[in-house]
Amino acid sequence: MKLTDLRGILQYIPQFREKTFILAVDGAIVTDENFATLLLDVAVLRSLNIRVVLVHGASAQIKALADDQKIQASDLGGGGVTDAATLNLALTAANRLTHEILEGLSANDLRATSTNAIIAHPMGIIQGVDHLFTGKVERVDVEMLQSLLNQGVVPVIPPLGFDGDGKTYRVNSDGVALAVADALKAIKLIFITTQDGLVYSGKLIRQMLVAELEKLLSQNSAGFLPEILSKAQHAAAACKAGIPRVHIINGRVDEGLLAEVFSNDGIGTLIYANEYQQIRPAKKKDIRAIQLLTKAAVEADELVKRTRASIEKSLGDYYLFEIDKNPVACVALHIYPEQKKGELACLYVNPSFENQGIGRKLIQFVENKAREMALGELITLSTQAFTYFQSKGGFAEGTPDDLPSARREKYEQSGRNSKVLVKKLAKPV
Repeated sequence: MKLTDLRGILQYIPQFREKTFILAVDGAIVTDENFATLLLDVAVLRSLNIRVVLVHGASAQIKALADDQKIQASDLGGGGVTDAATLNLALTAANRLTHEILEGLSANDLRATSTNAIIAHPMGIIQGVDHLFTGKVERVDVEMLQSLLNQGVVPVIPPLGFDGDGKTYRVNSDGVALAVADALKAIKLIFITTQDGLVYSGKLIRQMLVAELEKLLSQNSAGFLPEILSKAQHAAAACKAGIPRVHIINGRVDEGLLAEVFSNDGIGTLIYANEYQQIRPAKKKDIRAIQLLTKAAVEADELVKRTRASIEKSLGDYYLFEIDKNPVACVALHIYPEQKKGELACLYVNPSFENQGIGRKLIQFVENKAREMALGELITLSTQAFTYFQSKGGFAEGTPDDLPSARREKYEQSGRNSKVLVKKLAKPV
């Protein structure tokens, strides 16, 4: 998506206005040269009345301080043992980063403040090991954060927690972000990292249902890059806690935050908890979307050109595949009742969403519809995608004689010399 395309952004604003986003920023991103641009993206979100809470980590800075001072830090990830020396490093690093973030937000005319909204208690002794100054979130001061958000202030939360006695504990920033998102009923939790997203067995995951992510974590968590495993675990936990969308993006990508939030395909990984995709009947207002969606395929002679009038005439035959209420694919099922045949037509998937099984889902959807109508055969015509229909859809090559007479006449008039593909439909069980 071109970020200058205001129409692309405007379609999201009604569903995001006055909602809360939690941005969980790794410490390495705060000191990256692109962080200033990231804060501009935050300013855009605030200008659209999106409530933003910023949680940051500090492990990269703790490691750097430990190296400079030649101190053997007990743990860098925030989940292991934190001894007194490491806690002091964490306090120094976290306070310095918080200050840098507040400076950057001020430079963008954004009101912000650091908070002590995380109430923590010691993680304690686990399997015989005392975790000392490592804490876990006990609760979040929701009243404080809501009060700040209501005043248009961006709360900045470091990876530190405080108990009732005034003691400080180091807490995992991913865990803090999850707890804050849950407490504030945020609609998005966005992990901003140095990685392009969740990489599993060397392959970037673009989008995944939380149940599928949990399956990967339980079967082989080692398949995730070590530096991103915590994000995967907390993303799954967030969705299970009721956060609808969790994003993992690379904070070094220019305008990456806006591209992730305001485009269909985004730039990183999306883990979703509720029904993210759906196939629905096309409506009259969708005709232009169908034409725009298939424009490239028509120009490449993959699909036949369809006028607005022709689509409107058989609008009841068309279906759209949506992602977050945005059409990314389409298909049509034309019925020939006398011959008990159906034609799968106008199948097209936006290139940004290829190789995700959407085409197969649409083929299966059309097959199911055809069976519901007691059709015995499905036909489709193709000039370039016939091998796809054969390998993925189970179609076999037929001849023009397989076409109903009315369709045969249009076929001969077109001069496209498309291959005719046929699939016998078994009766539903």
